[in-house]
Amino acid sequence: MNQKLKHILRDTAQLSPVPVTKNLRYDRETRKVLKKTLQPHSNCIDVGCHKGEILDMMLKYAPKGSHSGFEPIPYLYSFLSKKFYKKCKIYPIALSNKKGLSSFNYVITNPSYSGLKKRNYDRKGEKDKSIMIETDTLDNIIAEDFHVDLIKIDVEGAEMLVIEGSISTIKRCKPIIIFEFGKGASEVYQSTPETLYTMITETLGLQLSTMKRWLKNSPPVTFGKFKKEYDTSNNYYFIAYP
Repeated sequence: MNQKLKHILRDTAQLSPVPVTKNLRYDRETRKVLKKTLQPHSNCIDVGCHKGEILDMMLKYAPKGSHSGFEPIPYLYSFLSKKFYKKCKIYPIALSNKKGLSSFNYVITNPSYSGLKKRNYDRKGEKDKSIMIETDTLDNIIAEDFHVDLIKIDVEGAEMLVIEGSISTIKRCKPIIIFEFGKGASEVYQSTPETLYTMITETLGLQLSTMKRWLKNSPPVTFGKFKKEYDTSNNYYFIAYP
């Protein structure tokens, strides 16, 4: 399926009152979370911007805030820099747990699958290539007196690396974190439900749930529930919160 047709089908699906895919449901839940939590001056971080759909939401619900986006794929960084000129700070960097240079698996036929390591693909015939990119930590980039209200992380399995490089910022600010964590990508980085749940709940002192549960004001999920969501791939987007 070519990219133009894919975008047409996605735009059509977005008009449906009932989300026809999990990704569309997560987009709608993300919008509800941002609408519910952000104030005009809230500050947000978008890790793995892609084409900036979530940054658009951040600007809508926090128009007077200071927002930053991270996107290492060169043509997407260029696109985002022009789209959000003077509106957001865009970095051509892959956030990780250390500063340096790294190989990066750019999936030509499906850029949203790109990441620091080659993940498993859901369909055959994907074309990719290795490029060199810069990595850094959020703790290195964000000033110690800057308050972060919300972080979105979509990095195809490297969630733990991003979080490890953001521990000081997260502990200081206690932001809401919307993040992807699912099979096919997380295991490439040896990330497990156990390590992530412990990081979120014990190291960072946050609670964890699905966005659907959080929006209904339901209690946070237990480790057993979180592991079941992961093992069954019933959910692969989650929310961490104070």
